Amino acid sequence: MSKKLTIGLFGFGVVGQGLHDIISSKDLNIEIKKIVIKDSSKSRSLPEDLFTTDASEILDDSGINTVVELINDADAAFKITSTALRSGKNVVSANKKMIAEHLEELVALQKEYGTSLLYEGAVCGSIPIIRNLEEYYDNELLHSISGIFNGSSNFILSKIANEGLEYNDALKQAQDLGFAETDPLLDVGGYDAKFKLLIAAAHAYGAFIKPEDVLNVGIQNFSIADLHFAKEHKLKIKLVPTAIKLNDKEVALYVIPRLVPKSDFIYNVENEYNAVSVQAAFADQQLFYGKGAGGHPTGSAILSDIAALRYDYRYEYKKYRSDSELKLQNDHVLPVYIRYKSDDLLEQLNFDFIAEQHKSVESKYVLGGIKISELIAKKDIILNDGAFIAQAAALKGTFDDINKQNLKIAQPIF
Repeated sequence: MSKKLTIGLFGFGVVGQGLHDIISSKDLNIEIKKIVIKDSSKSRSLPEDLFTTDASEILDDSGINTVVELINDADAAFKITSTALRSGKNVVSANKKMIAEHLEELVALQKEYGTSLLYEGAVCGSIPIIRNLEEYYDNELLHSISGIFNGSSNFILSKIANEGLEYNDALKQAQDLGFAETDPLLDVGGYDAKFKLLIAAAHAYGAFIKPEDVLNVGIQNFSIADLHFAKEHKLKIKLVPTAIKLNDKEVALYVIPRLVPKSDFIYNVENEYNAVSVQAAFADQQLFYGKGAGGHPTGSAILSDIAALRYDYRYEYKKYRSDSELKLQNDHVLPVYIRYKSDDLLEQLNFDFIAEQHKSVESKYVLGGIKISELIAKKDIILNDGAFIAQAAALKGTFDDINKQNLKIAQPIF
């Protein structure tokens, strides 16, 4: 038999309201006792005494055994989550920034206080990737995890490529539909995808890595010239987070647009859909596909976590317990396409090699190899130039000489 969950809910936006509707309409042995909101002046359809602006009415209530945290503020979310775990309450959260920044501490809190934190809804909406990494792949040797983790950026790129929309118009559509964050840079700058990648990598490899140590380059400088280049080579541009196990001691993590060939599973993933590609030693390559943006997809993952808590489910972090020696390595070379404006930019970038350079009235670009660490160090210079950068492993003919050089190439294994 499942135990009854008495929930204290933080946040009552689109996801929170949808979650309340689902719980109210089904016999799930779940009760929402109190909801913390920021603005008490708003008119709501539910009884007034259900709402409060005082967090202590949930955190100090011994009758509430489960906290569901659905707010945007990562710092406030961490305070809520850590306080709840210390007080013996289990927590469900969808705040990927908070989890990515504090995961190692949150794991320690769960162990110390015997509580459980679940966060399937924080990574790729409706796709159950965290629980699969925990359960199905717990004994697998995972070579790489990559894919499309941000539905907003994928929606924007799809609208530009398939419907000819301008970047700003596509972004506005994404915001109007509720796909994009309040601050669009979190999506288009690759930050959202990076937070999700860090969480997934912790379960895949047992490596807790700081967000500031991982490269994220987004699509904010994407232009029609980049679209023309991709189409000329029969490729698509996707924002792709990637985690690769390089050897028994090292992993590489990065978020960067990628020139994707038709042979890649994610080539046909469009609009707000997400896809997670897992390359495993025994299971080979597998793809998880589903909606990654919007209230209902995220709500379904949150409800799944809540339901799992009825049976005392918790993450075991098996890879962390057994394989915690893996470290981040940023000294590996990425084959890249960089479309740039100023010739001064190339002089400031330390390429390991340049395979091709092109200049015309319409655009200037270079194809070459550059270390991840160099891209991290020069990221602001690249973005301020208005340059667009993409991983270019799909241009295999251009980089044929790479294998003849003694270079450590970091790219997914297909």
